[in-house]
Amino acid sequence: MNESGVWEAKNSGAAAERVRERAADVVFQNVTKMFGKTAAVRDVSFHIPAGKLTTLLGPSGCGKTTTLRMIAGLDIPSAGRIFIGGDDVTRLSAAGRDVTMVFQSYALFPHLTVARNVSYGLRMSGVKNAEARARAEDGLKMVGLDGLGERLPGELSGGQQQRVAIARALVIKPRVLLLDEPLSNLDAQLRRQVREEIRALQRTLGLTAVYVTHDQSEALAVSDNIIVMQNGGIAQQGSPRAIYEEPASVFVARFIGDANLLPARAAGEEGGRLRVRIGELEIRIPRRGANIDGEMIAAVRPEAVRLSASDVAGAARGTVRDAAYLGGRMEYVVSTSLGDLFAVSGDTGSPLDIGSQTSVSFDLRGVSL
Repeated sequence: MNESGVWEAKNSGAAAERVRERAADVVFQNVTKMFGKTAAVRDVSFHIPAGKLTTLLGPSGCGKTTTLRMIAGLDIPSAGRIFIGGDDVTRLSAAGRDVTMVFQSYALFPHLTVARNVSYGLRMSGVKNAEARARAEDGLKMVGLDGLGERLPGELSGGQQQRVAIARALVIKPRVLLLDEPLSNLDAQLRRQVREEIRALQRTLGLTAVYVTHDQSEALAVSDNIIVMQNGGIAQQGSPRAIYEEPASVFVARFIGDANLLPARAAGEEGGRLRVRIGELEIRIPRRGANIDGEMIAAVRPEAVRLSASDVAGAARGTVRDAAYLGGRMEYVVSTSLGDLFAVSGDTGSPLDIGSQTSVSFDLRGVSL
């Protein structure tokens, strides 16, 4: 455990090295999955790099779980091809793919010890008992549970049970580890701790991991790359920072974090920057390929809305309609000529009162078009 009480991933020697050496990339080429006349996934192509954690993110029904199941071999594509480590696995069964999945429910046998739960898959595949026990012990060491092998799952915390499920997946020595909403059964505080543990384990072992969630904060916290899915297709893919700071569409801006969506119009170009009018405000931001003649939507993150009780040159005026103290920050709703704006401020020492007048301006870092 580190000073904050979060378990730190351990490198358990040869076992960890075997996992690292088998990490493989995953490639989808124009993959479609039909259920009857309904397309759950439509013409999807992406590359998941070996040794990285990639998250499939999106609302319910967007196709992310179907995509994960196609990687696992639990669903077979209607069209397109899937490669794992360069091998075409499109028509292979789940047993032939060398991937393992950790489900939302830990799916542990309550009457078996932790060690026997971890070794269950090995024993079912014909591995001798002595070797299965040794590999189970190695797996428990990798996830920081060495010494707990003789306990029953009910004697462990929720976070520890999730680690047992991960250890059971790792002892198979998979090329790809799949995680389907792995934190959904945990309370808020434990979710944060276990997501840090999963991320630490993935980095230490160099695992290729594909992680499914609908939780935007979770995806931003754990991912090397994010694939945002919408209606069976890919809305955007990239690093967490790129997805958040440069959303490619109104859907992505709305889904990844909060955003104030405001009508805007280009007012020309100056010094390599685009002049943009948002209501009575004018800002200058990097062009990023925007149409300099057209109308557009500006996505303004709540933390980019600057509020001041003093008059600020060039700022709009607003009235604080609502204010909420959330410990480390204040959240405001401000009525302006642009409409109601949602704003977040780290200044909790001198909050604005409901009904007070405020100047409103935008920090350019949190504005995208």
